[in-house]
Amino acid sequence: MKHEQLMTLEAIVLTGTFRGAAERLHKSQSAVSHTIRQLEEELDLELFSREAYRPSLTPAGEVFYREASRVLRQMQGLRTTAARLRAREEPELTIAVSATMDLDPLLPALADTGRHHPATHLRLRMEMMGGPIARLMEGNADIALASLEGVPLDNVEAEPVVEVTIRPVASPDLSLPANARTLSVSEMQSHVQVVTAGTGGAAHQQSRDLLSGGLKWTVSDLTAKKKVILAGLGWGGLPDHMTEKERRSGALLSLNLEGFPLRRTTIYKMRRRDQAIGVVADELWSRIG
Repeated sequence: MKHEQLMTLEAIVLTGTFRGAAERLHKSQSAVSHTIRQLEEELDLELFSREAYRPSLTPAGEVFYREASRVLRQMQGLRTTAARLRAREEPELTIAVSATMDLDPLLPALADTGRHHPATHLRLRMEMMGGPIARLMEGNADIALASLEGVPLDNVEAEPVVEVTIRPVASPDLSLPANARTLSVSEMQSHVQVVTAGTGGAAHQQSRDLLSGGLKWTVSDLTAKKKVILAGLGWGGLPDHMTEKERRSGALLSLNLEGFPLRRTTIYKMRRRDQAIGVVADELWSRIG
């Protein structure tokens, strides 16, 4: 039994087809089929039922796959341990963080890491929408802090860190009733909704909490968005930690809008499973959360 055979088995299960597994593993479909056939012959077990269009695990295959998945994770852990034993401190460490997250809980971890590893250049990237996971998957970040939306969980290790609340707010100058009855989409269409541009590419632009048929302005970041909203030029969703002071003073009002509910999102720390994490990155990972 070979590691390659177990990886092929997992790829078929995760993609649902032999063709999908071939694309994932950068192999021909015939090579994938041959690898699985060899494994089945070695085990004297039929792992997949091939009667339907999509291969499905047999009862014996399901049991074997569960154990194979555990072995694969253990092997990845061994690789990570070996790499950590070989590794020296990284010259640079990049953390991609969702701009909706309050940085205050993260600062102590960064401070401790900086004190223990002064030679490592810490690079903090504030990203919008799918930006953090895009940076992680393209290899331009060692750790990402973001929601799980759009995250390929089979390729990423993720652990919850903190919850963020996004609520729609507006300046009193916009003359919208606050915390009262639900405002309909038609009532809001004459008011500008301020949204932020994503940094993760076209696939990660804002798609939810957009009111249809309304006016929209797009800004580059949350600081600009807050300033535009405070100036009474529009309304939009902002993290609670960015608006707490203004909501207390009345400079910003919470809105009750149809199609834009109070949004509570869990922020996770994430790292790739297929890349060995460095010494400094591993320590920072342990300190976060």
